[in-house]
Amino acid sequence: MTSAGGTSAGNGRCSWCGTPVERDDGFRAAEPAGSRRAVFCRLEHVVPWFIQGPHWDAGDLEEPSGIDADITLCAHCGTELGDTRVLLVRHRGEHRIPDAFCSAVHLNEWAKAGGRWRPGG
Repeated sequence: MTSAGGTSAGNGRCSWCGTPVERDDGFRAAEPAGSRRAVFCRLEHVVPWFIQGPHWDAGDLEEPSGIDADITLCAHCGTELGDTRVLLVRHRGEHRIPDAFCSAVHLNEWAKAGGRWRPGG
């Protein structure tokens, strides 16, 4: 049994629009310290999700252990990350592309600016 945004073997529904998101597609966000997660079919859906008040599901991401171990700086502001961080993992086929943020606010700002595809980014 899963919640609307929950996962079953890596599948889930977009936390913003409810569209089904396959295991090898979309984005997975998490606040590991709080065991909270969200799923997005598109990066742009982070923005309205955040504006409405980010509604997290309980649980941890189903990602390879240590996927964010080499990430030490916030992808938005460059500040050194502590134990409390927000992780965003892009699922693209078999590939997992992680980014981390010092807060959900910075995840939202980064997504609003176009993420990894932002001008100058």
